[in-house]
Amino acid sequence: MHDALVAFAVAVTSATPTPTSTVDPDLVTPGPWGFAAIVFIAVAVILLVWDMMRRIRRGRVRADIDEQLDAEAAAQADAAESATETDDEDIDPDARR
Repeated sequence: MHDALVAFAVAVTSATPTPTSTVDPDLVTPGPWGFAAIVFIAVAVILLVWDMMRRIRRGRVRADIDEQLDAEAAAQADAAESATETDDEDIDPDARR
């Protein structure tokens, strides 16, 4: 058993081969086509974000305007309702004619 462990230890500790590079570094780089593709994607993303922000801003402005119009309509309805509730006889007794 001892001889087997010594043989295993010698085999494990023997010189390990160093890896050699067999791949050409020029073949694994993206090159000009990869650069162009990344630039295209970046420009497309920037344009999409710009358009999205414009649409969100437009929606917020429209919501604010709708809210203001609803408030004005409610105020006009309240004013019209309070005007019809006023007793004209108290203001002008001759209004019956």
